[in-house]
Amino acid sequence: MAEQESLEFGKADFVLLDNVTMEDFMANLKLRFECGRIYTYIGEVVVSVNPYKNMELYGKEMIEYYRGRELYERPPHLYAIADAAYKAMKRRAKDTCIVISGESGAGKTEASKYIMQYIAAITNPTQREEVERVKNVLLKSNCVLEAFGNAKTNRNDNSSRFGKYMDINFDFKGDPTGGHINNYLLEKSRVLKQQPGERNFHSFYQLLLGAPDTLLSSYHLQRDPALYAFTREGATNNFVVNDKANYRLVVESMKVIGFSQDEVDSVYRILAAILHLGNMCFTMDGEAVVIENEDLVGHIAELTGCDMEAVKKTLLYRTVAAGGGEIIEKGHSVKEAAYAREACAKAFYERLFCWIVSRINSVIEVKNYDVRLHGKNTVIGVLDIYGFEIFDNNSFEQFCINYCNEKLQQLFIELILRQEQDEYQREGIEWQQVEYFNNQIIVDLVEQSHKGIIAILDEACLTVGGVTDTIFLESMNSKLGRHPHYTSRKLSPTDKSMAFNRDFRIKHYAGDVTYSVEGFLDKNKDTLFQDFKRLMYNSKDPVLRDMWPDGQMSISEVTKRPLTAATLFRNSMILLVENLACKEPYYVRCIKPNDQKSPVLFDERRCLHQVEYLGLLENVRVRRAGFAYRQPYERFLQRYKMTCEYTWPNHLMDSDMDATRALIEQHEFQDDVAYGYTKVFIRTPQTLFSLEQERTQLIPIIVLLIQKVWRGTLARWHYKRLRSVYTIMSSYRCYKVRSHLMEIVRRFQNVRDMADYGKGVEWPQPPAVLEQFQDICRNLHRRWRARKIVKNIPPSEMLQIKCKVCAMEALQDLREDIGYQRAWKQNYLACEAENPSGAAQYQKSLQVLRKKDGSSSVIFSCHIRKITCFNKCKDRGLLITDRHIYRLEPKKDYKVLKCLPLQTVSGLSVTRGPDQLIVLHTQKNHDMAFCLDPTNGSRVGELVGTLKNFFKS
Repeated sequence: MAEQESLEFGKADFVLLDNVTMEDFMANLKLRFECGRIYTYIGEVVVSVNPYKNMELYGKEMIEYYRGRELYERPPHLYAIADAAYKAMKRRAKDTCIVISGESGAGKTEASKYIMQYIAAITNPTQREEVERVKNVLLKSNCVLEAFGNAKTNRNDNSSRFGKYMDINFDFKGDPTGGHINNYLLEKSRVLKQQPGERNFHSFYQLLLGAPDTLLSSYHLQRDPALYAFTREGATNNFVVNDKANYRLVVESMKVIGFSQDEVDSVYRILAAILHLGNMCFTMDGEAVVIENEDLVGHIAELTGCDMEAVKKTLLYRTVAAGGGEIIEKGHSVKEAAYAREACAKAFYERLFCWIVSRINSVIEVKNYDVRLHGKNTVIGVLDIYGFEIFDNNSFEQFCINYCNEKLQQLFIELILRQEQDEYQREGIEWQQVEYFNNQIIVDLVEQSHKGIIAILDEACLTVGGVTDTIFLESMNSKLGRHPHYTSRKLSPTDKSMAFNRDFRIKHYAGDVTYSVEGFLDKNKDTLFQDFKRLMYNSKDPVLRDMWPDGQMSISEVTKRPLTAATLFRNSMILLVENLACKEPYYVRCIKPNDQKSPVLFDERRCLHQVEYLGLLENVRVRRAGFAYRQPYERFLQRYKMTCEYTWPNHLMDSDMDATRALIEQHEFQDDVAYGYTKVFIRTPQTLFSLEQERTQLIPIIVLLIQKVWRGTLARWHYKRLRSVYTIMSSYRCYKVRSHLMEIVRRFQNVRDMADYGKGVEWPQPPAVLEQFQDICRNLHRRWRARKIVKNIPPSEMLQIKCKVCAMEALQDLREDIGYQRAWKQNYLACEAENPSGAAQYQKSLQVLRKKDGSSSVIFSCHIRKITCFNKCKDRGLLITDRHIYRLEPKKDYKVLKCLPLQTVSGLSVTRGPDQLIVLHTQKNHDMAFCLDPTNGSRVGELVGTLKNFFKS
């Protein structure tokens, strides 16, 4: 850390001071404040001084600067402590909490907002929609809770008038999955009255100064806080914040969170009703109490959704259950009516605030979380609670607030000082005891059963009769008179700073505080007549009904006496401290540099007082004498064993302590380490940072090694599976091939004895690998079958077979009827059956032509029908020899009409239809078109096959 910031800015960690004295501590704190360094460490505790001005220390660039860095790798900052808490939660799956403490006006609320912004910024890198929704709700909830729970005080322009503890839930990846907000002791008396120079809660001024005119008119309000009793004191202090802009921001934030428009309207109607209640006055009219401005009753009834007469009756009368079940209506006096009105206004606002908190919780609560599916759910808690308060007039609220700070200081002492020293003794570490003030005696003074101030106060509240605040003070004087931290004017008659029968003083860890007992009993009882509860429960507004569930009980029902306000607060503080104690704490200790809110003034006396009561110097001494880090040997080795050759991957030594010692000695850190019975203690964070740095460098190498081994394992598994698959596939192929071949053999083993030589045998479906093989087999079978058939054909029919084959090759499937099934006689004109009347004469004419042209054989002859150029049909005879084509006249003894050399024929055309049309093409384009005689079937195929066979041979 000393290397990150120059010494001209002072020591960035108070542990590094040359001399641990209060003078050196204050000098360093002042120097850093004057140099603009508002954050300083005490080990892992951040000391924050309120700068009272905007500083360039926040934003996206600074968030990236601190993201993922170790605590001592960057200058002190709230982001660093937030990142440390987040990393501890994520690395060790351990719940953590950040406790922000300090006086009112020391900057606790702003610190909590910066911590929340940082956690939101570094989570959900994959931008999951549900996680983004949760983050937005968590951030927007701050805006809403500030509006309804914060107010301007003389010490702080944005003072939290309630305590807030927020748990943020994270999944195993470190992304927020939800959260829960607990609120403590809202200062509801502020609704009625504020000290001079202060304001009521921000929400009232935001409504009056920021709401649209139409909305204000519907609420019967005017845009002037001075017109209303509850906001009159702060009417002149509106320059401090931009209430108009904040109103819009709060409404938008409520909608983002999930409030419906009706719920938002209900919230502001309730605020308007409270303002009207404050202006209501009571007076006597004869013997009866009446309301001076009755029009306000109608406004309140309209805004709350109640009956006007019921509202009026509740304000003026009280229903009492008498003996025997009789119900009596008792009229109020003017004082009682005013008290009831004020109690109603306080209860209205308190229940409204609690309802807002519960409504936010219902939106951000973790839903449907299954550890088996989503991993362990871890938590970061952020505590922003009121600081120690000393006013000119300190009442019940300041008593509770200061008791809360005593409890938190006790937790700080327990976790940071006492537990640390006890652990050193338990582990056998040499240690020089550091003296510190243990405020347990003050905590017991307040909360001890039967003897503490709260117990005495409750006893006074439960006593029947005219018990007054003065009697309560007398009771404390008699029971606590000998306590070293309690006094009063009666016990110290010479101390004129306290008034008789009114004041008592407690010596708090932060200083002496004088309290006035006036109002203690009433505020502790927190009495609200049951009539108001029943009135609100019967409202038409569902939000109001939800706020007052206890109003459903009738007046005759016997109810248990409710716990007092002080007891409820004490119980909530005990639960809070127990919750914080089970988490790993990180502290932000806020210091207020002056009471003038000046960015340049450092009031040494004021700061010295805060440093003393916060126990910061004792904290420095414990850190300086102690060890910054401790861890059980087993967990230490689990995290850092890869940095030492003797411990990686697993050590073979006698114990984890020996292995840890070997690791430390290899890195030469033995002078900065102590060994306890079960834990290793490291004195400076730099040693831990060095180990973390080396571990960070080795992790990628180890990851690569694991990835390599795992990928090799996966590859071997994949190879073995593939080899098994291919073996199975090979065996299966062999089986399929063998079975297919056996099936073919079975089907075709008797084809020699079949009449068709296996033509009708169906081939089995082959596997893909044998498809080509089966095609070859089919062709072989066809050729074998053809050979067997051809061998049985007489030589006299061979010519006919050849011609049919030629016709099949030429025509294929172009014509439906080719004439394969009949005998082809070719020379039909010489056949007696075909040409009974002209066969003899044809033979004579054929002999003449053979002698004349020298033809040796007849290729084809038959009757044809010739179509002339005059579109007339004439019967003719066609004779094709091995030399010529003749067209003959049957009626003239087959006289030759036309003769063409056969060699001049260049082609032949037929149609696809059943007709017998043929066109013979010649080289000189003397084509011959005719139709064959269709009497005895189609002869087109025969002519085509005969001619092709002739030309082929």
